[in-house]
Amino acid sequence: MTDLRFDGRVAIVTGAGGGLGREYALLLASRGAKVVVNDLGGSVTGDGADTGPAEAVAREIRDHGGEAVADTGDVATPDGGESLVRAALDTYGRVDILVNNAGILRDALLEDMTPELLDPVLDVHVKALFHVTRPAWRLMREQSYGRVINTTSAAGLLGSPHKSNYGTAKAGVAGFTRVLAVEGAEHGIRVNAIAPIAATRMLVQHLGGNTRLDPAATAMMDAIVGKLDPALVAPVVAFLAHENCPVTGEIFTAGAGQVARFFTSRTAGYHNPSLSIEDVRDHLAQIRDETGYTVPAGPGEEITQLLRVVAAQP
Repeated sequence: MTDLRFDGRVAIVTGAGGGLGREYALLLASRGAKVVVNDLGGSVTGDGADTGPAEAVAREIRDHGGEAVADTGDVATPDGGESLVRAALDTYGRVDILVNNAGILRDALLEDMTPELLDPVLDVHVKALFHVTRPAWRLMREQSYGRVINTTSAAGLLGSPHKSNYGTAKAGVAGFTRVLAVEGAEHGIRVNAIAPIAATRMLVQHLGGNTRLDPAATAMMDAIVGKLDPALVAPVVAFLAHENCPVTGEIFTAGAGQVARFFTSRTAGYHNPSLSIEDVRDHLAQIRDETGYTVPAGPGEEITQLLRVVAAQP
């Protein structure tokens, strides 16, 4: 089998000044992609700015014979998103791949959650998707080709304490991914998401503030962190960014060299045309029974399943 390459392709990677984003940028560039390395250079909580990280990664790529430029704009703003995509267009003439990776943490219990903790997280994780993806999307539609990889998290898909802001944002990323997969299908644009597990400063921040882990769980995490090399997530992102990637609208979790798929399923459930509160109570086990679950491709298919059940009743 031939190696998967990205010769002639142009990629934008946000949050690429370190951690996961840096590994994505380095791998794509090593396989021939021209990369725009975006990073504001702020702290893990989103404070401050530094042009150094993005410029260092772009320089590292160039030192290894690749092509890359740095962008230090704030993707949480409309101007920052437009400017980033314009930089890619002005430098390389097109945009084929967009990896929405930038992120911050501002953890707190719900009762302690304030606008100062909520709004910046939503800005970076959700609004930035619109600010960067919309201008890139226009270019991808015009060329009838594109690959978008978004970053969600188990914190949003499964829930995690102290992360009502972050979890809400990451659940929103999953919905955004599904919608764009549908909208992009007829234009040659495929959109997927990654839920990475890697030893980055965000994981360190999470573990440092998580007082709910018991000693055994803490010991287990300490043992596994050494195996969570961010470079082991990058191949999944790179495959999703490749022209040969056959899937769209899906979410993959990756960490320590293991790759799996997250999906939303629907149980067979219980039906009664005269449904009452007591029916829900009495048939809760049947409603929740996962035997014979299905994975609807979209709302239309989910409604079709409902209509089949209704039509089957005498």
